[in-house]
Order: sequence, then C-alpha cells, then structure tokens
Amino acid sequence: MMKDTTTQYQAVVAQCRDIFDKKMKDYGVAWRILRTPSLTDQIFIKANRIRSLQTKAERLVNEGIESEFVGIINYSAMAIIQLRLGVSEHPDLTPERASELHNQAIQEAFDLMSRKNHDYDEAWRSMRVSSMTDLILMKLLRIKQIEDNDGNTIVSEGLDANYYDIINYAVFCLILLSEK
Repeated sequence: MMKDTTTQYQAVVAQCRDIFDKKMKDYGVAWRILRTPSLTDQIFIKANRIRSLQTKAERLVNEGIESEFVGIINYSAMAIIQLRLGVSEHPDLTPERASELHNQAIQEAFDLMSRKNHDYDEAWRSMRVSSMTDLILMKLLRIKQIEDNDGNTIVSEGLDANYYDIINYAVFCLILLSEK
C-alpha cells in the first residue's frame, strides 16, 4: 500500500505546488510580511470552514472543501518557511526561491509521513475526513497555545511538528476525497 500512498501523496502535493506557484505569479511573496500567528489564524479559518460545511446542511458559498485543504497545505508550508526565515518587513524572496522553500517543507512533511505511515500501518485510510478535520483544528489550537507561550514547550513537540502533521492530515483528506 505504501507505493499507492506515495503516488497519491505526490499527486496531491503537485496540485498544491502548482497553485502555490501560480499565486506567487499573481501576488508575489507578499505573505512574507505575515507573522506566524497570522498564518495560524488563516489556516484555522480554512479548517473551521471545512468543519462548518461538514456539519451544515446548506451552503451559501458554492465552493467545496478541497480548495480549503489545498490552502491549509500551502499556508502550513508558508508557516514552516516563516519559522525558519523569520518575518520580513517586505517581500524579500523571488517566487522561484519561495517555491524551492515550499518544496523543501512539503518534502520534510512527506518524509515524516512515510516514517509514521510505516509504523501506523496506513491507519489513516480507515479514518473519516471529519475526524482528520477535527485533528487539524486540535493541532491549530495547540499551535496557538505554543505561540501564546512564546514558542516554548516543556515536553511537547514544537510548532513545526504540528504544521507537518497538519500538512499530512490535509493531504490524507484530499486523497480520501478523491477516492469517493
């Protein structure tokens, strides 16, 4: 099954990368001015919308949840980049360099997923998209608490580990949604 997961994962992140690169052409790297908590809040808004759409019978905006999961993946990669580079007062990367850094963050998430997926024996395939949405929201609340603690933890994983998990849960959700 790992080969299928790898192929499916790479297909999802290729779609995310394409959208990221196109947005860099449209907007440049304006996101470099965002502080990490602002990115966390943006991811939270997207995850909360997904949960809302999963529980409400009526939609007033005709957009599905797939694009929100793509946004979660891309904003999480941006947050990892911001953690590494720090916030800039002005856009300071070329779109090409931003794409390289995005690819690096996604590759690190993939590497983590590969190790965990081996140990957990593809358990995510038996999970519900709604459960993974809840886990993403929980991870975001953890991130907010760590941010409120100035990035310090006593025994818990740091910010980057939580963003990697969010990327992986969102990829899994997109894979499961594509299989329906």
